[in-house]
Amino acid sequence: MSYSNIYFIGIGGIGMSAIARYYKFKGFKVGGYDRTPSDLTKELEAEGIEVHYEDRPDLIPEDKEHTLVVYTPAIPSDLQELVTVRERGYRLMKRAQVLGELTRMDGQRCLAVSGTHGKTTTSTLLAHIFTSCGEGCSAFLGGISKNYNSNLLMSHSPAVVVEADEFDRSFHQLTPEISVITAMDADHLDIYGDLKHVQESFRKFASLTTGTVIAKIGLPISGNDTKAHLLSYSYDDTSADFHAGNIRVDECGYFNFDLFHPGGVVRDCRVGVPGWVNVENAVAASAIALCYGIETEAIKAALATFQGVKRRFDIHVNRPGLAYIDDYAHHPNEISTAISSMRDIFPSRKLTAIFQPHLYTRTRDFADEFARALSQVDKLILLDIYPAREEPIPGVSSEIIFEKVTAPQKVLLKKEELMDYLAKEEIDTLITFGAGNIDRYIPLITSMLEKR
Repeated sequence: MSYSNIYFIGIGGIGMSAIARYYKFKGFKVGGYDRTPSDLTKELEAEGIEVHYEDRPDLIPEDKEHTLVVYTPAIPSDLQELVTVRERGYRLMKRAQVLGELTRMDGQRCLAVSGTHGKTTTSTLLAHIFTSCGEGCSAFLGGISKNYNSNLLMSHSPAVVVEADEFDRSFHQLTPEISVITAMDADHLDIYGDLKHVQESFRKFASLTTGTVIAKIGLPISGNDTKAHLLSYSYDDTSADFHAGNIRVDECGYFNFDLFHPGGVVRDCRVGVPGWVNVENAVAASAIALCYGIETEAIKAALATFQGVKRRFDIHVNRPGLAYIDDYAHHPNEISTAISSMRDIFPSRKLTAIFQPHLYTRTRDFADEFARALSQVDKLILLDIYPAREEPIPGVSSEIIFEKVTAPQKVLLKKEELMDYLAKEEIDTLITFGAGNIDRYIPLITSMLEKR
């Protein structure tokens, strides 16, 4: 069956919008629904994609024979648009199913980056390596590349870079030639139930890889879990197949290192964004590129020109005595890693963190872990939970984190109170954390701090 219309329910999501852009690029008529306007939906509209923000079944294309409807599982099942397309018999596919089909088109070589954290920066860096060196790639990314100002790259190269999302087991729709697994932490427990099932899901993903799996050293995965060739990577563990050595950091937090790999060593690499975690991400991305056959000097050059990903350890202000960084971190381990990087870059400085918890279930499941991670800062400003797709859970609020935090200073605020509070605060180094709508405050915070 041939389609001329592609209609998206939840078009403003980072993964959905990349596929919407792909179909628009290919000449399809593209449109869809999202709950609220955002910078991303505004960009889609500017590119000629029709987006509306009310649950309006009457705006779905009437020609169901030539309309494919794509939806995200984050959409409530009782949304009238979703109910309508099911009742009327439209062809309906999850985002992950569509992505899987796109990566299995004839001649394409899927390179997938998975993990409960680190996958967005790693996959975006991998796409930059391929684009920078001239090999080129198509890429479906889970963040906005600052090099290309997009979450979609298009190329005639057979290489297709994909961020492999574990939510709802979406990454089981992929059959990558080469894959990376960055982390297998407990997360999305509303889907998986416990850590054991999270890990089983990642091992299933590894079994779907046809060529090479590159797993962070220490993860519970073995050669028995996949028929693919299994290799390891690490930040600095010399027993890993790929690792960094001779690591040096300058006064601004930028790292230089030697990249060790099974074929030798690449001397004097430098990552274009600061923080030790980005060295680890660079090792993982370089490992895929090396296994694919990209030349070492091309990889080295690309690492140096990488500008990072919006909302991934994203530096907005950095001058003597004042710094502001934003990070998408919404899992305790991600927060701990970002705080560690902040401490490396800005030693002996007062670190203030603003955290907006994401989801009631995640707050309930990881309240103790969040409290431990956030206790590493000098001052915590904790906001209300961003619910996303969830209904409130009795007894679950930001207070169950707040009461356990042992940071020297802490305050609990509603997000509407944030800017007035910050206007009276002495700020040294500031970081915002969260996967909700805290990003809407980034321009306001940046503007306020730049005027100081």
